[in-house]
Amino acid sequence: MNDLFNNNALTQAKERATRLPLNEFDVSDAELFLTDSHWPYFERMRKEDPVHYCAESRYGPYWSLCNYKDIMAVDSNEKVFSSDRDITIFDQPDSFELPMFISKDQPEHHEQRKVVSPVVAPKNLAVLESTIRQRVIKILDDLPRGETFNWVQRVSIELTTQMLATLLDFPFEDRHKLTYWSDVATGGRTSGVVDSAEQRRKELMECLECFQKLWRDRADMAPNNDLISMLAHGKATQNMPPLEFLGNVVLLIVGGNDTTRNSITGGLLALNQFPDQYEKLMADPSLVTNMVPEIIRWQTPLPHMRRTALEDIEIGGKQIRKGDKVVMWYISGNRDESHFENADKLIIDRKNARSHLSFGYGIHRCMGNRLAEMQLRVLWEEIIPRFKVEVVAPPTRVRSNLIRGYSDLPVRIIPV
Repeated sequence: MNDLFNNNALTQAKERATRLPLNEFDVSDAELFLTDSHWPYFERMRKEDPVHYCAESRYGPYWSLCNYKDIMAVDSNEKVFSSDRDITIFDQPDSFELPMFISKDQPEHHEQRKVVSPVVAPKNLAVLESTIRQRVIKILDDLPRGETFNWVQRVSIELTTQMLATLLDFPFEDRHKLTYWSDVATGGRTSGVVDSAEQRRKELMECLECFQKLWRDRADMAPNNDLISMLAHGKATQNMPPLEFLGNVVLLIVGGNDTTRNSITGGLLALNQFPDQYEKLMADPSLVTNMVPEIIRWQTPLPHMRRTALEDIEIGGKQIRKGDKVVMWYISGNRDESHFENADKLIIDRKNARSHLSFGYGIHRCMGNRLAEMQLRVLWEEIIPRFKVEVVAPPTRVRSNLIRGYSDLPVRIIPV
């Protein structure tokens, strides 16, 4: 493997994860994700304590589910494991909680989700593909040749933000506000995006003010095929209180932005980290279709989701009590060797790549998963005949245990 991908923090984490008692493990520490050094902790937990209890953390006590089968069991059992309290590990007193349909149980979840789901129906995706391809071509053709540039800004953010503006029918010239609001919504005080809970609240209230104006405009017009119009005219969503409207807008922004943009960056990083797979792809471009879910598995753009136990239940020989916080670490389940052979390696023709956990499972499975896959597929279909992209310096990662993201990936284009 290229020396570019040597990670001193990971080397130190391997030693520490070996000697530290399991009862002192706290994998919610965002520093581990900033330095990409969480892997050895999850590896040991999968082997020795796959249903792990952390008694003390900045988020309070919580259970970690680390292997594939336990995550699947909890994610598909919404009757016992509720999303209603929250869907992330965060339970901070100063947090600005926003109701949204992903953090609701049935029947409210289904009623609100079905209002906006037509935007990613197969018929609409077929229409969107030509738009995505046109934008991808322009983005790629405009990239600088013969110099280093930031792939995150020039490609990952630009493509996903353009697509999100289209889905929301948001003013195209202001589309980068969507990226900023997404970062504000998912970033805490230690993220570097906002300095305080007060600042986060202020920025999100500005987001609400902007979208309330769009809402009023769309409510006065005939129903249209954009997300804000759907919310404004949907029976289950047209009378939402302001903070619930903001919560659902934030959900749509984050869902349409963070996951795809970080898989675009993570996929390029992985292909450079495993150059044999990049050569395999260049030799057989038809592998793109299978490579896309493998990239999403390898990247796991959302490391975790959380549920709350509604009753006492046993998982993996451990007794979970009613009210306990249960965290499904998708990032660990996607590296479970009992389900994915050579799980730490990107294998673009992996036979079971599509069984990854990155989109969740059950009633809360990611609504926009097909759109995310389509953007990745079209992007790589257009990259392959044009050039190779070489990573020339390590990425700068986001300090978050919720978003496995990047702010910078220095690259240069190599003609083919």
